[in-house]
Amino acid sequence: MSEATSLTVGTATAKPGAVARGVIPVTTMPGGGDLGVPVIVINGTKAGPCVWVDGAIHGDEPEGPLTCYLLAQEVDPARLSGTLVLVPIMNVGAYEAAQRGNPFDTFSYDMNRIYPGRAGGYLTERVAHAHSEWMVKVADYELSIHSGGNHSYLSETIFATEDAASQELARAMGPGWKLALRAISPKGNPMGVMVDAGRAGITVELGGRSATSPRAFNWVGRTLADAVLNVLRHYKMLPGRARYEKVRYTGVQHALLAPVSGTFVAQAGLEFQEPLKQGDKLATIYGVYGDPLAELRAPVDGMVFGLRALPNVVTGDWCCFYAEVQGTLPE
Repeated sequence: MSEATSLTVGTATAKPGAVARGVIPVTTMPGGGDLGVPVIVINGTKAGPCVWVDGAIHGDEPEGPLTCYLLAQEVDPARLSGTLVLVPIMNVGAYEAAQRGNPFDTFSYDMNRIYPGRAGGYLTERVAHAHSEWMVKVADYELSIHSGGNHSYLSETIFATEDAASQELARAMGPGWKLALRAISPKGNPMGVMVDAGRAGITVELGGRSATSPRAFNWVGRTLADAVLNVLRHYKMLPGRARYEKVRYTGVQHALLAPVSGTFVAQAGLEFQEPLKQGDKLATIYGVYGDPLAELRAPVDGMVFGLRALPNVVTGDWCCFYAEVQGTLPE
C-alpha cells in the first residue's frame, strides 16, 4: 500500500497521520463574523479512500454533530488508511437557530432540497455550493446523517439508490441497519450529487425530538458512530473485521397523514421495524372530548420506521413513516 499524502478541505490541511480543523469559507455576515462550514480532516498514514460524513444539514438534527464528535475522538490517524472527513454542522445558520433551515433565508430554506445550490444564489444555496465543491473534489463515499428533528423519531433506516456502490455502502453500515429503502433518482441532496458524480452516497436516519434525553441521545450517537466505524473497517481503512446485518429489507416509503385533527395515540405495543399486515391498526386520533375520531392502519404489508414526536395533530400532518417492504437484500 502506498504512502498517504496531505489532504486539504477548505482551510484545513492534514498531513499523513495528522488531524486538521478548519472551515469551508462562504461569506462574511453583517456583524463582521465569518460564515463557514466547520470541517475535521483525519488523514491516515497509508493511502486509501476518503469517507465523508455530513451532519446537521437540517439544524434541528443534532445527531450528526454528536456522531462526528465521537468519531473525532476515536479514529486514530496512525491506524487509518485513507481519510475521514467530518462535517459536524453543514447548515450553521439553521443549527444556531435549532430549526430545519436558516430562518434568515426563506427563499432556500431547506438545504436538503436545493443542494448543491449555486455560487451566486441565496445564502443557503451559497453554503451548499461551497460544501459541494470540496465534497465532490475529495470524497469517495458520503454519509448524510439525519433524524426526525423537531418533528419525529426515526429508527435505523437508510435511503440509497440502486447502484452497486451505494448498495455496498448501505450494507457496510452493519448490524442493526436492516431497512434500506430505495431512493429513486434523488435530487437536491448530497447523496444525489455523489451518485451523479459516479461515487457512493447514502442518507442515514436515526433519532429525533423524543430521543434527546441524555441516555437516548448518547445511545443514538453511539449507534451512528459504531456504524461509521464499521464502514471504515469494511473498506479496509481501519483494522478489524466488519460485521453485517444478516437479513435486510428494501422497499419504498409511505407518508401516512392525519385524516382529522386531534390527539394522535399510537397503538399499544406498536414497535419500530416489526412486520405488519395490511389493515393492522397503527394509531387512533382522539377529539377534544376524548372521542375516537379516526384510525391509522397499515396501507400495505410492511413496517413502521418512524412516528411523529408530538401527539397533537392537525388534518394533513405527517403522522407515520411507513415502509412498504418489497423484498430482501443480499447479506
